[in-house]
Amino acid sequence: MTTSTAVVARVDFGACVLLRDDGALIGARARGALMGRRKALGNTVVVGDRVGYAPSGGDAAGFEAVVTEVAPRANAFSRRAPVKRAEEQVVAANLDQVVLVASLAEPAFSPGLADRVLCQAEHAGLAARLVLNKADLAASRDDDAADPESILAAYARAGVAGHVLSAKQVGAALDDLREACRGRRSLFVGHSGVGKSTLLNALVPELDLLEGATNARTGKGRHTTSAAVLVRPEPGFELIDTPGVRSFAPWGIGAQDLDGAYREFHPYLGHCRFGDCRHRNEPGCAVRAAVAAGAIAERRHASYLRLLGELQDEEARLH
Repeated sequence: MTTSTAVVARVDFGACVLLRDDGALIGARARGALMGRRKALGNTVVVGDRVGYAPSGGDAAGFEAVVTEVAPRANAFSRRAPVKRAEEQVVAANLDQVVLVASLAEPAFSPGLADRVLCQAEHAGLAARLVLNKADLAASRDDDAADPESILAAYARAGVAGHVLSAKQVGAALDDLREACRGRRSLFVGHSGVGKSTLLNALVPELDLLEGATNARTGKGRHTTSAAVLVRPEPGFELIDTPGVRSFAPWGIGAQDLDGAYREFHPYLGHCRFGDCRHRNEPGCAVRAAVAAGAIAERRHASYLRLLGELQDEEARLH
């Protein structure tokens, strides 16, 4: 049986849409060995995976191909699945960067969600960008929490590149973001209602994501961002849209290693008086000294403390 390779563009339980190197989309089902006990692919095959596939040979369900193998992943971006039990959900694989889309107004910027997503990107070893959208709606607000310059300055210390724009406007800011995504596979993540899908359509006007090919059997149909979907406007330029999230829980990051997920903390880790310093009120804390000196943004340290408390409470509950 001849095997070809393609990239997974969407997954629906035991079926997926494959994007070939020539740009063609085909519907495929997974070989039985790849299916879990829940009869779903779960984390076995995710968007961004490079897979091997073979012709289905006249599948009764209408699938054109059968996925036979999954290549090893270079990386993966995960979250804790939104279920009661602690369980990993791999969102996408083989990424170059994570683009967090947030809004400055309607809804207001959520530092808690932003830091959780950016911590997960750092944990996965992925570059990150922060897009502050709806700048036009926030322009009239006299509120530091909605000031894009102060927000981006805090994240710049963590190596996070920033962009300020409105999805309804075109201009240099949108062009800069487009160029930052060219030649890369970018995962777009954002809170519900921040205008992420509108922004993606503005990035690539000739490609309407809402009319993207997503049906698992035919590779055609309407996309409503109910699952992650990968599109390729041009060779080497790939965008992954994801459903809007209301909350985000990191995966694989514990209370003991949370400080390592804050990149601006790195120069000070190992320099605290106590080896198990959690950077709260311990004497001789190098991280707190850096906050006092302005090297670490107060808002980021406060965010770290909130997430640290949540992780410690969760670990205590599980044990």
